Amino acid sequence: MQMIIGGRKADSADGKTFDVIAPATMQVIDSVPSAAKTDVDRAVAYARLGAKEWAAVPLYERIQTVYRFADLLEQPEHFQRLVEFECTENGKPIRMAEEDIHVSAYICRAFAEKARNFSGDMIPSECEEGTKDDLILTLYEPLGVVACIVPFNYPTNLYCFKAIPALLMGNAVIVKPASDTPLANIYITELLLKAGVLPNAIQIVTGGGGTVGNWLTDHPDIDAVSVTGSCQAGKQIMTNCAKHLHHCHMELGGNDPLIVFDDCDLDLAIQETVAGRIGNAGQTCCASKRYIVQNTIRPQFVEKLKTALEQVKTGDLYDYDTDMGPVISKKAAIEVEQQIQKTIEQGAFCVCGGHRYKHTYIEPTLLDAVTTDMDVAHDMEIFGPVFPVIGFDTIDEALAIANDIPYGLQSAVMTNDIKKALYVARRMEAGACIINGSSNYRHNHQAFGGRKMTGIGGHEGVSYTLAEMCNTKTIALKRIFDTKGIG
Repeated sequence: MQMIIGGRKADSADGKTFDVIAPATMQVIDSVPSAAKTDVDRAVAYARLGAKEWAAVPLYERIQTVYRFADLLEQPEHFQRLVEFECTENGKPIRMAEEDIHVSAYICRAFAEKARNFSGDMIPSECEEGTKDDLILTLYEPLGVVACIVPFNYPTNLYCFKAIPALLMGNAVIVKPASDTPLANIYITELLLKAGVLPNAIQIVTGGGGTVGNWLTDHPDIDAVSVTGSCQAGKQIMTNCAKHLHHCHMELGGNDPLIVFDDCDLDLAIQETVAGRIGNAGQTCCASKRYIVQNTIRPQFVEKLKTALEQVKTGDLYDYDTDMGPVISKKAAIEVEQQIQKTIEQGAFCVCGGHRYKHTYIEPTLLDAVTTDMDVAHDMEIFGPVFPVIGFDTIDEALAIANDIPYGLQSAVMTNDIKKALYVARRMEAGACIINGSSNYRHNHQAFGGRKMTGIGGHEGVSYTLAEMCNTKTIALKRIFDTKGIG
């Protein structure tokens, strides 16, 4: 597949390409261009033109375009093609792949619906002395050119969460997909053009984050960057943006806690623990990654979790009974395996799993007796199906463990005592706290975003993202209500 620049398919100016490899089979699926800097410059130049052209398109027409795009996502031909990309380049089981496409179509319609009623304000002029005859209005205008850095783990879903609200608000968009999963993003871009987005308003350039991503986010002629990725990548992007004072919207690393109290429904806790971590082979930003379990039930929790993990079905991605596929690459799998081994060397006990097989598959791994001095209890985010269990005795001890990390995306608590749950929720240093569920929870309308090193520049969520993709302008008509001189 090729990049799309100025509405046309494009190879790299220097002819360089890279292979896209299916993590489940380690086979090459396709090759895509590795963009040269001149390709990025061309994409930005077209986008600057597109920002003016697309902003001039009435909002109702932009809304209609997004509705057409959502319908295209679910047309059988396109739906099956996107599912195939999710299964092959991403390694998702088909059940989850199909769900992702349906949810992505819903996200687009939700943004379009909200955009129709996303209006400014009239400020009460009589609230301050000297302005009683003035009319003060606010309205929303596009930012200009928005660079969307899409991660590998939810390529369709997060493309829609970034590009669609930007387009609805009249911005031009340049997408830089993850190098592991560019195919779905290229195909989605083709569908947006088919739906009616102007050619200059949507570009896609492919290549490594250290090259293409840096050229794009460091470019003086973009206006904003929306990125989901690692803290390391976020720091580099923020450094690039700081040179030009670009707007930054970042959702970065996490090590979300799930606190399990002894008064909870233990079977529900096990169900939520497994469901919230196994999906996408543990490669979800808001998945619970530390299980802080009251010592009075820790042995039962560990035994029940071991039994549940032994029932997880891996294997054929096109089998609707398959629960889990591979991680995204051999490199990623080796890193997860090393993190597991490091935690064991630091004193954790491996109850089950712990091994990598078939290059990219990680056994569901349960690590007990994890202590607060281990890396996994702090800043080592394991992006794989690993369950580190940390014991605690008191509620304040549990909160201290939960909050003793540099991240703060989401959190969770399992208890039948609602007062205890709310006490914990109020004290969690995170963007959200899920009560009686895993932290792997994202309602499309919620304010999704973290604190500390996890998030900066606002939240994602239907109304929140639309606001992030706009400049707010005030128009004041002085003395417009002054009645002097009216006959």
